[in-house]
Amino acid sequence: MRILLVYFLSTLTVFGELPADWKNAQQFDVARTGLIKLSLPAGTVDAARPGLEDLRIFDSAGREVPYLIERPVRSTAAVVSPRKFSVSLSGQATVITLETGSSQTLDALVLETPAVGFIKAVTVEGSNDQDTWRPLASGQPIFKQPNGANQLRVEFPEGSWPFLRVTVDDRRAEATPFTGATLHAVTEGAAPSEPLPVTITDRTESDGQTRLTLDLGAAHLTLASLRFETAEPLFTRSVTLAVRQVAENAITERELARDTIYRVDIEGFKRAERLDLPLDLAVEGRELLVLIDNVDSQPLQISAMRATRRPVFAVFLAQQAGPYQVVTGNPRCAAPRYDLTGLRETLASAPSVPIAALSLSALAANPSYHPTESLPEIQDLGTALDTAEWGYRKTVKLARAGVQQLDLDLDVLARADATFRDLRLLRDGKQRPYILERTSISRKLVPEISSANDPKRPTVSRWRIKLPHTDLPITRLTAESTSTLFRRQVTLYEQPADDRGEKYDRQLGQATWVRTPPATRTPFQLDPRNVGLAWVHTPPATKAPLELIVNVRSLTDALILETDNGDNPPIDLANFQFFYPVTRVLFKAPLEPPTYLYYDNHDAGFPQYDLDLIAPRLLAEEKSVASLTAEEPLKKSGVGELFQISSTKNVIFWVALTVVVLVLLVVIAKLLPKSPPAN
Repeated sequence: MRILLVYFLSTLTVFGELPADWKNAQQFDVARTGLIKLSLPAGTVDAARPGLEDLRIFDSAGREVPYLIERPVRSTAAVVSPRKFSVSLSGQATVITLETGSSQTLDALVLETPAVGFIKAVTVEGSNDQDTWRPLASGQPIFKQPNGANQLRVEFPEGSWPFLRVTVDDRRAEATPFTGATLHAVTEGAAPSEPLPVTITDRTESDGQTRLTLDLGAAHLTLASLRFETAEPLFTRSVTLAVRQVAENAITERELARDTIYRVDIEGFKRAERLDLPLDLAVEGRELLVLIDNVDSQPLQISAMRATRRPVFAVFLAQQAGPYQVVTGNPRCAAPRYDLTGLRETLASAPSVPIAALSLSALAANPSYHPTESLPEIQDLGTALDTAEWGYRKTVKLARAGVQQLDLDLDVLARADATFRDLRLLRDGKQRPYILERTSISRKLVPEISSANDPKRPTVSRWRIKLPHTDLPITRLTAESTSTLFRRQVTLYEQPADDRGEKYDRQLGQATWVRTPPATRTPFQLDPRNVGLAWVHTPPATKAPLELIVNVRSLTDALILETDNGDNPPIDLANFQFFYPVTRVLFKAPLEPPTYLYYDNHDAGFPQYDLDLIAPRLLAEEKSVASLTAEEPLKKSGVGELFQISSTKNVIFWVALTVVVLVLLVVIAKLLPKSPPAN
C-alpha cells in the first residue's frame, strides 16, 4: 500500500492532477520522440468502453495527445475455382483431377459433395505437365457427418501447380460422389496475435450437448483463435460459439460462429487433428458460450481451453520524451475527435519508418477519481402497482446490494403466465425494472414414481408420475432400463376432467425406444456402414436411456407413462427425470427495503421498462446470485373462489326455490274449493 501511495505521489509531482471523471490510470515512458506504437493490454481494453471512446493519453506536461487506434485483422485468403474439374473411378479409388488455371501459390483445396456420413483417406499430387506427378500429401482424412460436422479441406505444402490430382481411398466403403472443389491461395502477411488466458467457469451437459461458459478475463476483445485441449484419440464434433445478448427486454443467446473440431488417429489414415478454430471474432462481453454437439456420443472430455487475441495499438506522434499516462473508465464522455490527417499520411506513406513498441504499467486507480454508484441510471424507474389481482409473491433474498441474478423456481414457473408477462419486482410498492433471460441451461426434476398397472390390461405396463406442481414448463423425460433387448412405443399422458367432470386422456408426448446389444468391435475399427466417427471410441457403448420430448404443458400434477409389451416380457424402468429450461431475472436492488417478486396474474400485460437502453451494461456488470423464500398467497385461488361462489349460489337457489314452493302452496290452497259444511 505504501509503495502504491509513493507511486501516485510521484505521479502527481510529474503529471499534476488527472481528470476526476476517469477511473483508471496507467503510465509508460517514451525514450525518444517520433512515432510511437503503444500496445494496449487486455485489461486496458476491458476497463475502457467498447470503442475506446474514453481512452486518453497525456504527456508529462499534462497535455492531451492525439492518437489513432490500429486493430490488425487476418487477411482473407483468395479462393478460386479450378478451370477444369473431372472425376473418374479407378479400382477401389476415386480420382479427381483439377486444372487450377491459377499462377498463385496454393496451400489447400476444399472438396464439394452432397454425400453425408462418410470418412475417407485422400492423397494429393501436383504436376506441371500431367505426366510427372509429385506427392504433396497422403493419408489425410476427409469426412461429412449427419450432425453437420465436416472436414473437406485438404492442405499441402505451398506451391504453384497447374494440375492437382486427388485420390480418394474407397477400400473401406462405397465411392462418394464429388461435384466440385475450390482452391485456396496462400495468405500474405499474417496478422499478429498474443495469448489470452481463458477459464472454464461452468460446464453443463444436456440434450446431447456440452455447454461451456468461458471467462475471457476481459471484454471488448477480438478473438484470433480458440483451441480445445482433450486427450480423446478419435472424435468429430460440431462446435457453436455464442454470446448472451439483450433483445426486446429479454436476454437471449446469439450465435457468432459454427465450426468443426476433430482428431483422427487410426490405421490407414495419417494422424490429423483440428483443435484450433481461426476466428477473428469480436466479443463485447467477458463471457463466451461454447456449445459442443455430442449427438449420441459420450460428452467430449475437455481439460482446458486456450485462446489468442488480436492486439490493439494506440499510435501517436511523441513531441517530447519522458513519462506519459493513459486514462480509461469514463462511461459518459464523448469520443475524441482529433485532426490526425498528417499522422495517417505518415503511416500510409512511410510503412518502413521504425515504430517504437512500448508497454503499459499495471492498471491502477486514478487518485483523483470520484467514484460513483454502479449504474446510477437505474433507480426506482417503475411506477406504483396495485397488487390486488396478483395471486402470490415471494421475498427476494439478496447477498449484497447491486446487480442481481435470480433463477425462477418451480413455484414461479408453475403459477406464472407461460410468457412471464405477469412477473413484477416491487420495493416500497414501486416496480423495479428487470430483464428476463431465457437460457439454454436445463435443470432436472426427480418426480415420485409408482406402479399403475391395470389388471384388465395385463400386456400394458403403466407408471404413475407425481409432479410437485401442475403447468410446469417440462421439455423432456428420461428413464433407464436394465433390459437389454426390446422395442417399445412409450406414451406420456394425463387424465384431466372436462367441463362435465368426466376424465379423458390428454397426450403429452410419445417416443419409440429401441435397444439392441452393442456390437463387438475392436478398438478404432471403422463401421462398415461408414456412418460416422461417434462409434469408434475405445470405451464400450453405454445403454441409451429413454428420451421423450414433452410437447405441451400438463394440466394436472399426475401423469401416466404407458407402453404395450405385446407378447414380450415387461421392461423395468428406473431413474425417472424431467428437465425444464432455466429462466432468470436480472435487476438492480439495494439490501433494504426488501424486494418482492409478484406472479400469478394471467390478465396482466407485458411490462414496459426503459432498462433495455442500458441492458448491455447491466449484462456486463458483476452480478450477485439472489434467491427466493417461501411462497405467500395473496388471494384465494381460482378454484376456491369458484367453489365458494358455487356454494353461495346453490344456497341462494335452494332458499329461493323453497320460498317459491311455499308461496305456490299457499296460493293453491286458497284457490281450491272449500269443503261443504257438514250436515
